Amino acid sequence: MLYRLLADVTAVVHFLFVAYVVVGGFIAWRWPRTVWLHLAAVAWGFSTILFGFDCPLTDLENWARHRAGDAGLPSTGFIDHYITGVLYPRDALDLVRILVALCVIGSWAGLVWLSRRRGTGTAAAR
Repeated sequence: MLYRLLADVTAVVHFLFVAYVVVGGFIAWRWPRTVWLHLAAVAWGFSTILFGFDCPLTDLENWARHRAGDAGLPSTGFIDHYITGVLYPRDALDLVRILVALCVIGSWAGLVWLSRRRGTGTAAAR
């Protein structure tokens, strides 16, 4: 029972992390110092896709699911299992990746614009 709960909580945290990668730059518009946390999250998130790094949250969820007697995630991972083909069609994966990248870049561009407008010079100086 506890392992199943741990697996489910891990999946929720994983969803929140993915959502933060996508929209965290917009959160930094309100709290500019969080841009560094977002930069780290984006670097990690994109590197798992670009370079195939294993995500520790996927490993934790798999470990907990196996301990609970459940099947783990497929070898393709969290996003492929829970998001691709569920929230958008599988054949739109490349488009979604481009849109996510544009969202991140747009949020950072907006943060730079806002920081200049506020007169801080840099977003992290606030």
